[in-house]
Amino acid sequence: MLRLLAVFIALILAGCVASASAPCVAQDLSLPRVPWEGGPAYYGRFAAAKAMGWVNPSFFPVGVWYESVRDGKDVALDKGAGLNTYVELTDDSDLNLIRSNGMSALVGKPHPGMGAETVGWLIADEADMWAGPGDGHWSGDYPGEGAPCVPEKPPCGYTAMRTLKDRLPKGGDRMYYANYGKGVQFWQAPAEAGKFVNPYTDATSADMYWYTDPGICQEAGLFFKWAAAECPLAADYGAVVDRMRMLDAMDGRRQPLYAFVELGWPSKEGTRTIDAPQMAGAVMSSLIHEARGIVYFNHSFGGPCPSYHLLREPCYAGMRAAVTEMNRRIRELAPVLNTQSYVHRFSPDLDTMLKCYGGSCYVFAMVRRAGPLGSHTLTLPPELASARRVEVLFENRTIPVTKGAFPDSFGAEYAYHVYRVTP
Repeated sequence: MLRLLAVFIALILAGCVASASAPCVAQDLSLPRVPWEGGPAYYGRFAAAKAMGWVNPSFFPVGVWYESVRDGKDVALDKGAGLNTYVELTDDSDLNLIRSNGMSALVGKPHPGMGAETVGWLIADEADMWAGPGDGHWSGDYPGEGAPCVPEKPPCGYTAMRTLKDRLPKGGDRMYYANYGKGVQFWQAPAEAGKFVNPYTDATSADMYWYTDPGICQEAGLFFKWAAAECPLAADYGAVVDRMRMLDAMDGRRQPLYAFVELGWPSKEGTRTIDAPQMAGAVMSSLIHEARGIVYFNHSFGGPCPSYHLLREPCYAGMRAAVTEMNRRIRELAPVLNTQSYVHRFSPDLDTMLKCYGGSCYVFAMVRRAGPLGSHTLTLPPELASARRVEVLFENRTIPVTKGAFPDSFGAEYAYHVYRVTP
């Protein structure tokens, strides 16, 4: 009797109240769990993040890269697009505006007027690329200023990371963050890349702009041995998170991994922009592969409308609308996304993620890298096989379940579906 009462109380605390039409599903399926860092509770060790609500299960970091916030209109536009975090800011940004609007920031140095909004420090961006894996002498220069490593060999990336972190305030109330690129993803062996990913940070990321970098697929063929059909795809963004998860696990200590997705033309050499469905697919692939936050690259250096503030530009109204809708979905699903995933293979040709929250389980699905498009059958785990139907979120439809499985169609490489299953 006491054990049944404990289970009932646990379901109530999880937001699950049984009814005749929607009985509760136990929150613990008899499946292995995906390793994770602990979800929102991870941020409880950092007083600044905790104070800004990062420990709230309804909070999921959705950021924008290197913005300026000079007046109320700026922050209003950003909040209206569903952003909640600035990842680096220009020197002329007004941190009081950011703070008074409930937004967070990760910055590369203390700013005038800094306060509760600053939840962490950005150590460096892409030091793996501009300085390389090594303990050589760092001159203090960045690319375009002079030679970073003097002499050129050995590389000096580890030295640069240590030096830059030492320059930042100490104390432990704010987390340390760094972003990497093709060095840790392509150019470096795991042992070298792991020395960037693991020693310096409490959260980290890597940016790879698969849809818009003109040379990236050739490099993927060289370093990853990918076939031409495997790039560029939305699923490639999930592969970045996979690589970071592998590197992050090397020291036995896990940290949140964020995903970068570009919104325009990240380089003048690019021949195209990313489109809205590809953006959405890239975000979903990253989430399915266990990204704990999304950062949008908001700069567009090529194309017909160059800008450092793409989401605020009328000429990118279509992309802004798509990003706003994607962020609305993330915000709605945040309590689900912030739970630990289960390991289950729904289909051999799909990338999937399984989570349970509030009396239901949620299946996120899209086609694997270069997998076949069209109809696929998803087989539910035994504890969910009694479900009669699944609800397809954001699509206003349901699908009948027959013998513990259901079909659905994926008409494009970036197409995704989110299913709610309540047995």
